[in-house]
Amino acid sequence: MFRLGLIINPLAGLGGSVALKGSDGAETAQLALARGAEPKAGLRTAQALAPLVGLPVELVTWPGEMGEDAARDAGFEPQVIGEITTGATSAGDTERAALAMVEAGVDLIMFAGGDGTARNICHVLDDRVPVLGVPAGVKIHSGVYAVTPRAAGEVVAMLVKGELVTLSEQEVRDIDEDAFRQGTVRARYYGELRVPQEHRYMQAVKQGGGKETEELVLDDIAAHVIELMDADVRYIMGSGSTVQAVMDQLQLENTLLGVDVVENGVVIAADCTAEQLLSLTEGHETRLIITLIGGQGHIIGRGNQQLSVPLLQRLGKENTWVIATKTKLNALDNRPLIADSGDAATNHQFSGLIPVITGYHDQVLYNVADL
Repeated sequence: MFRLGLIINPLAGLGGSVALKGSDGAETAQLALARGAEPKAGLRTAQALAPLVGLPVELVTWPGEMGEDAARDAGFEPQVIGEITTGATSAGDTERAALAMVEAGVDLIMFAGGDGTARNICHVLDDRVPVLGVPAGVKIHSGVYAVTPRAAGEVVAMLVKGELVTLSEQEVRDIDEDAFRQGTVRARYYGELRVPQEHRYMQAVKQGGGKETEELVLDDIAAHVIELMDADVRYIMGSGSTVQAVMDQLQLENTLLGVDVVENGVVIAADCTAEQLLSLTEGHETRLIITLIGGQGHIIGRGNQQLSVPLLQRLGKENTWVIATKTKLNALDNRPLIADSGDAATNHQFSGLIPVITGYHDQVLYNVADL
């Protein structure tokens, strides 16, 4: 039997949908809950466990919302170790769980969270046991995560079946959340963890936080987008420096790491939450303008969790404009773009070939994976 350790950070990702840009710390998590955020880490873990149902896997996990609940919901009868205070879990719980699972002799620890959770795991584990991250946080800069929750399960399934999977050292990185909320990305290296690798399913470390260097190309992309914009249509402007180039040409204030809404050349709402976006787009013709995460390829689910499943389903792929330089696309080395909305049907809706605006009157077709 393959002994799989499972740890869930139940607070992971809470800040994304309510525009807090992170969930580190009890105060931030409580603020997110007060704003109406709903925990998603358990649901994303259930997606990761789905490919393992029926395989010879013995699950070792932490109580309640830190793993047991999701394991039982997925049909497993896990070995539950440790103790928690329900509704008041912390980084210390994650670290204690990781150490206990090493002592329990697990073959691999699968954990759900973001970069803060990866830091906790790295702090206590080093390279004593391989790990694999299920992306559930707001910030995913580290290279220890699969591209989607289900992809994490597929990698583990390959291990269980005895297929050859490369084991490599991957960086753990995290950013300063306070600086992030002010529009500055400062990613710091915290160490490395051993991670099973399968090219289709594992993401790269996010490429730096520096300003886009292809300024002329960005100007061309922005000019093309502005030429396409119609009156009385609401445009959801996603995060990132490529979208910022459009806002700069419109001479509008921009939330670099948030989501704004523009109509008729005016910002009608800035740094929106998921709930605000649903309200603002109800009954209005709307387009979504987004770019991809450099080096990773995610267009949905990384730093833009404000784009909720109901909103994405309402807009559809046909009302989504992806913009990126060809240099950014080439850096993917033929890897597909990724939509990781948290809902398999929505991810499928956005899969397949999608036009990417790469210059003035210049577009390419690029594949979005169905993972």
